[in-house]
Amino acid sequence: MTLWGALKCMSVDKGQAMDNRRTYTRQPLEATVELTHPGIGLMTVQALNISDGGIAVSMGRHVVPPVGTVLQVRIKRHSGALNDNPVAMRVVHIQPNGIVGLMFC
Repeated sequence: MTLWGALKCMSVDKGQAMDNRRTYTRQPLEATVELTHPGIGLMTVQALNISDGGIAVSMGRHVVPPVGTVLQVRIKRHSGALNDNPVAMRVVHIQPNGIVGLMFC
C-alpha cells in the first residue's frame, strides 16, 4: 500500500460522508471476500469492484459493520486467494442497498 493510502485510512472519522470523487480507478471483480472481526465473526460476501484504494462488497444478509470498523479481509477467486494473509481494511461508506466500501489500511 502507498503512504497516501495509509494516511487516508488513518484520517477517516466515524460517520464521515464519502463523496464521489475517486482517487483510484475501479475495476470489476468477481470474487468471494472473507471479512473477519472479533465482535462479528467471519462473514463471506461478494466483491463488486476493486481499486488500489479499496474494494466494494455486497453484504447480502450479513450484519453491516458501522463506518470506521476495521476488518481483516481475504479475497478469493476461483484460482485461489489473492492474499494469503488477511489485510486490514476500514469501512468507509455504506449504501442503503447493503454495498459497503472498504479502504486498505
